[in-house]
Parts: sequence; C-alpha cells; structure tokens
Amino acid sequence: MQAGNAAETGEDKVPVGTLIKWPGGKRALVSSILELVPNSFGRYYEPFLGGGAMFFALSPAQAILSDTNAELINVFRHIKEQPQELAKALRFLKNSEHDYYTVRASSPRTPLRRAARTLYLTRLAFNGIHRVNLKGEFNVPYGYKTNLKTVDESQLLRASAALQGTELQVGDFEHVTQSAQPGDLLYFDPPYTVAHANNGFVKYNERIFSWQDQERLAAHARSLARQGCRVIVSNADHPSLRNLYSDFDCHVVKRHSVIAASSSYRKQISECIFVLGGSEC
Repeated sequence: MQAGNAAETGEDKVPVGTLIKWPGGKRALVSSILELVPNSFGRYYEPFLGGGAMFFALSPAQAILSDTNAELINVFRHIKEQPQELAKALRFLKNSEHDYYTVRASSPRTPLRRAARTLYLTRLAFNGIHRVNLKGEFNVPYGYKTNLKTVDESQLLRASAALQGTELQVGDFEHVTQSAQPGDLLYFDPPYTVAHANNGFVKYNERIFSWQDQERLAAHARSLARQGCRVIVSNADHPSLRNLYSDFDCHVVKRHSVIAASSSYRKQISECIFVLGGSEC
C-alpha cells in the first residue's frame, strides 16, 4: 500500500467504483496506471477528474481533485459533504421513460438538485454515458434499465468516505497544480485531441482541449517533474504526442473502446501512459 493511501481498517474494503461514466474515463486502464505509482508519495493531484476512476482505485489519504466542469465538481462536493441528502433527492426520482425525459429537460436551481440530476441521468442513460450537445445540454436517450434503482446508497456513502481527505476545485490544470511539492503524485488525463484533431474522442468534448493546451500541459508536467514530483500523463497513442513527450518513459496499453453504442463498433485502441520524475515504483 502506498504511504499516501488511506489507512488500513483491518476489514476488507469494498471498492467504491465509479459513480459517473465519463467519456474518456480510465476504468479499463486503472490497473496499468497503478503499476506506475511510486511506493510512497505526498499529496495526490488529479486535475482532469472526470468519473474519478483512478482516484477511487488509489484512495489516497490527501488529494486535490479538480476539473473545468463546474457541474461535475458540484456533484463530487455533494457526494463528499451531503451524501444522505443527495441519496434522499435521488430516491425521490423515479425510473421510467417519462420521468427520465422530464428530469433531462429540467434545470434545477439548487446545487443539491443539480447534483442529483447529473447522477440520475448518468445512471439511467443509454450505455450509462455522460454526453452533452454543443449547447452544453445533456442529450443521451433513456437506457430502459427499468429494474435499476435511482441510487446505490451504499456506494454513495463509500464514495463520500473516500472523498473526506480531498480538496475539490474548479479550474485549469496549471493553476490547480501550482501548489504541488516534491514527492507529490500528479495524474493528468486530458481530453484526447491530437494535432490533426482526428480521433474518436473529439466529438465528446464540450470544450475541445486544443493542441496549444496539449503543449502547455507537457511543458507544465516537465516542470513539475524537475521539481521532484512524480508525473503520470495518459494520452492518445499518436506520433505527435509521442514526440511531445519524448523525454518521458512511454508505456503503451491497449483496451477496447466502450464509447460506441453498438459493440460491433467498439474496436481495440492503444493509448500511451507517459511517466517522468519522482521515486521509482
């Protein structure tokens, strides 16, 4: 167990899993990434949080988690601070096609009800995915899993417990990680956009992560590694990105895409995990 992880309780811990299936999420790559985590580290930073698969698998004692999506961070704040109230709001909602589209068309005013709406929609949506249109409106159709409860309260409480040692922020990756110190562990999982913007992830990004942002991230990651941090970056397997991270250790992993609606279109894809700085595993 990493020194930065939550303390052992002496009981078998039930994995939290992920509450939100976010486009580009790393559930399928978590085991490969964990192999690159050092035996000990200070604070953990994850500035492209998404569904938080890596965070929940690692379960660090102290973490700074962030995203530019304010509604996503609002969900995690309520999971952390008001899990019982959030569960109550979700129990109030019903699982039916009519109720789903009513909730999808709604615009709750309170932060609590907005958080409940996001969790409800991503739980009952087709393929369980979070996706928005160019206006930022959730547009995934109903998934017809009528036997599914609108909330898994035990999972919600486990997630809340895991989040207790975290600081949740909304902001740009560079600003949020400025406080990193030698010995800290940082994991960056940016939206996969390469120079020619020709990959299957682009259309799922409400705000495209530009090539200039990719260059800025690589430079910032390099700077953090020089300061003594351990930096891990997952990104697309593409020559432009391999060149951008040419001084990092590159680990290529393969997985099946789960974005396509039909399994016949879910092809095996390769991704790169770039690592630099910090202690060895």
